[in-house]
Order: sequence, then structure tokens, then C-alpha cells
Amino acid sequence: MDSLPSGLIISLTGLLYIAGFEALFFIRQQGLSAQFAIEGLVITAASAAVAFTVLPINVALFLAALYLLTMRVRLLIDLGNWFTRRHSFQRAFAIYEFALLLYPDPASRRAVLINRGLAELTMQKSEMAYHTFKEALSGGELRRGALYLAASYYNLGIACRRTGRDLEAIQCFNEAKSAMPNSIYAYASERALKEDWAGKR
Repeated sequence: MDSLPSGLIISLTGLLYIAGFEALFFIRQQGLSAQFAIEGLVITAASAAVAFTVLPINVALFLAALYLLTMRVRLLIDLGNWFTRRHSFQRAFAIYEFALLLYPDPASRRAVLINRGLAELTMQKSEMAYHTFKEALSGGELRRGALYLAASYYNLGIACRRTGRDLEAIQCFNEAKSAMPNSIYAYASERALKEDWAGKR
């Protein structure tokens, strides 16, 4: 009976964690993730089963493990970005590539590619960045994350502009505005379009 409260707490904690993060993804327009929910449910169910039948599990340790496992790709993105800011690009790219090997959900995969593309732009590797942002815009569930969609189109527009693809750049900036009209990417795209127009006058 001693393990029963622990099992119940583990179950409730896991469900609240999943619901909380999915709500956060929705509010931020990053796209809901079925994979995130399934992974969280599997980890929660396994942990609750152990807590019910074998031994109590510390809730703080369970929550930490749940966070590290379900957010593994996003944590690696943060680490890669940390190296990028310090211009340690080789390490950053190795981390981004490793993140892509950890079975990310579509939104996390797109986030990895966006950040890798930004690192490539920072290195003045605009052609590489162009193909990276193109890859970020490929695949299924494309319309489910307005924030990442707008970010992908805006940064692809920047890469297009730097590689002489002016017409495609204009199209990308307009797509970024349509994807998430009130976002920073929409405003940046509007400025970019005005700069293009001013440059042609």
C-alpha cells in the first residue's frame, strides 16, 4: 500500500507535465506534438507501474528524467546554440547532427534545422544555409507550427537574398508574413521587402 500514493502522484505529475507542455506549444504556435505526448505517456506509465508494484519513486527525480528524455532534442539545440554564440561551429554542428539522430518530432526537427541554418548564415555559408532551410520546410505536418514555419521562410528569404535568388526571397518573406502575421519574423520580412523596394527605386 505504501507504493500506491507514489504511483498515483507519478501518474498525475506525468499527465500534468504533458498537458502543460502541449498547452505551451499551442500558445507559442510551435505545433502540438503527438510524439511528445506518446513518449511522455510511455515513460509515465512505466514509472507508475514500478511505483505501484516494486518501490516508490521520488517525484522530483521522475520529473527530471521525464524532462530530460522528452526534451532531449530541444536541450541539445540550446547547447548547440551556446557553442554557436561562441563561434565554436564544429562542436555546434556536431550537436545539431546528434540531435537529428535522436528521433525528434517534426517540430523539434524543424527547430534543429533552423538553428543549424542560422549558424551557417553566421559563418557566411549562405548556400549551405539555403539548402538547410529548404530541408526545414520539407516533410509532413508542415502547417502545424506557425512559429517555426514563419522562422523557416524568413531565414530562407535571407539565404535567398545572399545567394542572388531575389524573386524567391520575396516569395519567402511573403510566406513568412502569411504564416504568422504578428510575429517578429513577419515584421522582419516586411522590413526586408521595404528594403528591396527602396533599393530598386
